[in-house]
Amino acid sequence: MTIDTRITRLLGIRYPILQGGMRFASRAELAAAVGNAGGLGFISAHTLPTAAGLRAEISRVRELSDQPFGVNLTVLPANKDIDYDAYVEAIIGSGVQVVETAGSNPAKYIGLFKQAGIKVIHKCTNVRHALKAEQLGADAVSIDGFECAGHPGEDDVPGLILIPVAVGKLGIPVVACGGFADARGFVAALALGAEGVNMGTRFLLTQESPLHPAVKQRMVEAGERDTVLIGRTYRDPSRLLKNSVTLEALERERQGGATYQDLYPLIGAPRWMKAAAAGDVEDGAFPAGLSVALINDVPTCADLMARIVSEAKSLVNERLQRAMLPAQGSAMDAGRA
Repeated sequence: MTIDTRITRLLGIRYPILQGGMRFASRAELAAAVGNAGGLGFISAHTLPTAAGLRAEISRVRELSDQPFGVNLTVLPANKDIDYDAYVEAIIGSGVQVVETAGSNPAKYIGLFKQAGIKVIHKCTNVRHALKAEQLGADAVSIDGFECAGHPGEDDVPGLILIPVAVGKLGIPVVACGGFADARGFVAALALGAEGVNMGTRFLLTQESPLHPAVKQRMVEAGERDTVLIGRTYRDPSRLLKNSVTLEALERERQGGATYQDLYPLIGAPRWMKAAAAGDVEDGAFPAGLSVALINDVPTCADLMARIVSEAKSLVNERLQRAMLPAQGSAMDAGRA
């Protein structure tokens, strides 16, 4: 079985389900597993400390899978120690077919990737940036709703509104991101006009993810109130798992005057990545989307993908069709008698 959308045709995949480009977690094993299961996996460029490391990780994906995959290039001004130009050269030189850009204005990099024949998906948190990405030549956009892990932007618009607004204004395919973890969300995204979904937290909690099992279990146990938004006061909010570290950071921010630099020792990537590898559930500001409330297991990517596709088919063919058909002997029928 395949699912035909503009995204599956654009990317050459069976199912329009993309794995988010998550720092620390989006490595070769996870990306390859998603690709082998019929979706599109991404490795995170700035997870690797050097461009040479990125080249090696790209080669590693190809050792594990012959399916399409992509590279996420998140360009952040704060990462002054990262040579993004070298990463771009590594991506192009390695023959990568798909790139997801995110972060700062992608104009420079979209042009370079398009010249190399690479498909570009730009991740953004609002429609105005999506329209700009389309103008710059992006082949598709991944639109992040307020529910997403990491940086949801400042507009606080949930996917239920953001996705159809974006679809109505863009000519290129829209991939729905933020809050998607199962067949229900997948079908809903397609109903809203999206051509596919991008799932980060859901793929983070799979067997192939390198996140420590103890942290995975903590997220599996989390509910809809177990994330916090830190950084609103300095206009860079991040959605993170609620724990001792993030509650401390949130309290310091509420007291007033705390900047990102002040909170960096608590919430910065070096600390949470160390905790993610060690399994210290209280000592890292782990990015987590609201979808943690929908996740109650840690399957393989193959099992997860098969389940989503199967349950999506059942939802459409059984529940939705049944709901749309008038029941025999309904009040409406009685009124016509």
